[in-house]
Amino acid sequence: MAVPELSLMNINHRYYSIETFFKAAGEAGYRNIELWTGSMHLYVDCHEHDSVDKIRDLAAQYGIKIVCVCPEQNNPKPWNVAVRGEAGQKRILSYFKNVIDVAVELGAPQILVTSGWAYLDEPAEDAWARSVAMLHSVCDYADTRGIRVALEALQPSESVLVNTAQDVARILEAVDRPNLKACIDFGAMEVAGDTIDGYFEVLGDKIVHTHFVDVGGGTTHLAWGDGERDMRADLEALMRHGYTGYASAETCDGRYYQDPSKATTQVIDMYRRVIAEMEAE
Repeated sequence: MAVPELSLMNINHRYYSIETFFKAAGEAGYRNIELWTGSMHLYVDCHEHDSVDKIRDLAAQYGIKIVCVCPEQNNPKPWNVAVRGEAGQKRILSYFKNVIDVAVELGAPQILVTSGWAYLDEPAEDAWARSVAMLHSVCDYADTRGIRVALEALQPSESVLVNTAQDVARILEAVDRPNLKACIDFGAMEVAGDTIDGYFEVLGDKIVHTHFVDVGGGTTHLAWGDGERDMRADLEALMRHGYTGYASAETCDGRYYQDPSKATTQVIDMYRRVIAEMEAE
């Protein structure tokens, strides 16, 4: 059974240009990236988005495939899936339509979404209903464009709506759209006390993407080798369940911002060592 292919996110290069990110990814040996739409790399809002020509050209130059688009969407960013009010909901839908259009233009097969967040002084079920309604609309537009939508859980400090594998299953059932699938975020998974096996028991082949990070010392998006998880055990768990998506390195912590390329190389070096060990047995 094939080992999930590694992908890299640009979120850790937020203080560097997109050119530097692609150069670092290409020189380290990455062949896949997940594009985070931080405004410093690709500006997207509810009215417009930057031209994707530069990113498309860089991907071609370095032989890199864009496998997912991950838009800005969590508090305090303005793009809340569970936003209140008709005007806000109109803006959010327009925003996600632009994100989907970016994915199409870049040849990416999917976008990444969350449930959005609730106000803490309102019933969570009110925000849940708004989230489900918005996800209906986002998925319906994505379907017209041939795009899959992968939803990940958030940590309780980010949202009270979807935190566990069971929560992900519940919202997928409520939205009930065939192009809405699940992403395992390893950070959210560990905080919730979930496991890879537990996710697959609940969601099975609906899992199409992972945010593949190390976790340790209370930090949830570490470069592999800086936390306490076992990369080989995690890859083998994904393989055991027939997972065919990407292992997308969402390394993101202030300790890496000055020299993100070091973490970029550290992750792929460990990945290669683990694969070599597996193949040698």
